[in-house]
Amino acid sequence: MKIRGERECKECGTRWSYYETGSVGCPACGSLHSVGVDDRTEHTDLQVTFDLTAIRNAIDDQPVGDLAERAREECREYVRRRGFVNAGTLRELDDDYLAANELLHVADIVRREIDLEEREELYFLSLLRDADGGGPRSDGGQRPPTAEVPPGLRSARGLAAANAVRDYRRDIRTWAEDRDLTTAERGALETLGEHVTRVRMLDGDVDPRTADRLIEAARDLANGLRGDELAFTRAQDRLEDLEFGADGSGGRFGN
Repeated sequence: MKIRGERECKECGTRWSYYETGSVGCPACGSLHSVGVDDRTEHTDLQVTFDLTAIRNAIDDQPVGDLAERAREECREYVRRRGFVNAGTLRELDDDYLAANELLHVADIVRREIDLEEREELYFLSLLRDADGGGPRSDGGQRPPTAEVPPGLRSARGLAAANAVRDYRRDIRTWAEDRDLTTAERGALETLGEHVTRVRMLDGDVDPRTADRLIEAARDLANGLRGDELAFTRAQDRLEDLEFGADGSGGRFGN
């Protein structure tokens, strides 16, 4: 949506940025009566906090299934409110968003699984620990390495990646509406969308390395559209390499 992000309160005259607060309410007096004082700018990124602390604190008191249900709902709300265009600037496909998507899909499986394997439970708990950056490393959301994905959660990894890239591609297209993309750039965007559709049709059941390469392709493409020619070339190469085999495993990067 295009909004006037710089606001001025009609009651007290305070000026603030909607892009920073995510609210049309005046931060000084609380009034909802304000006017925009700048040009309308594309903006999809709402201010939202991703914090799993309360759920982590209940690990010793609640069954894994209940923890998974709570984590699923927390991640769903976070993902629903997030976007990638901030005041007309295209943001990165960040690790917090990727980790929240994966925890959302892993938690959905865990809450429904009757005979949960130990490695699947440990994988879920690892995501719960690090997805919001609340673990030992504080440099943003973290996902377990590809090699640690249990076979029973492989589809969750793939579907999470495809959905995250789908959402990111949607905002790339929104951001690019007022820009003149080349034929090659438009073609790369379309190819990215085709790969996303393929993974979703397979319910995410692709090699986890393929899922990660889909994310890398999306990130390179975004950087390419922002002017990095080397990144755009990398994106084209990654998209070509992601041609799927008949089993959906992911071209030469599959099993």
